[in-house]
Amino acid sequence: MAPPSKEPCKKEACDIQACLSKNNFLSQKCIKVIENLQTCCEKCDYKSTHCASVSGILKQINK
Repeated sequence: MAPPSKEPCKKEACDIQACLSKNNFLSQKCIKVIENLQTCCEKCDYKSTHCASVSGILKQINK
């Protein structure tokens, strides 16, 4: 089994980038992967550099 990442939520952040690239950067089409990042951030108490942007992304979607 792989050792735990020093950077939690990196996979989820990368998934968002891939989804946005595939969907012409329309965040509405990537809500599920964005929610996955939010869940990860909640689990690690936002102790990941990848969690800083999740609140901004969620604000864009919920407009």
